[in-house]
Amino acid sequence: QVQLVESGGGLVQPGGSLRLSCAVSGIAFSMYTMGWYRQAPGNQRELVARILTTGYTVYTDSVKGRFTISRDNAKNTVYLQMSSLKPEDTAIYYCNAARLTSQNWGQGTQVTVSS
Repeated sequence: QVQLVESGGGLVQPGGSLRLSCAVSGIAFSMYTMGWYRQAPGNQRELVARILTTGYTVYTDSVKGRFTISRDNAKNTVYLQMSSLKPEDTAIYYCNAARLTSQNWGQGTQVTVSS
């Protein structure tokens, strides 16, 4: 049974930081591309960042220089370090594990950036 469990969301003031974690079980973690997506109310789910099995990273333009994705294959965990947060970063953040035609999602964690 595949499980992706996100944690670390919450309420933070503009300019603040949060670190999201996604603990993964039930798959060969090191063989999967891991990603963080987000969905704000009324919007489609969008890619935030992705890290390949090689460690290569991709970011959407709006988070470049502010967010960092990383993975720990020994802990089967992927992280998203978010800094200089803005109100427009408010969304539910989802963890994704992808390989070939396999797509696996977590339940999401709420991030709210507000003063």
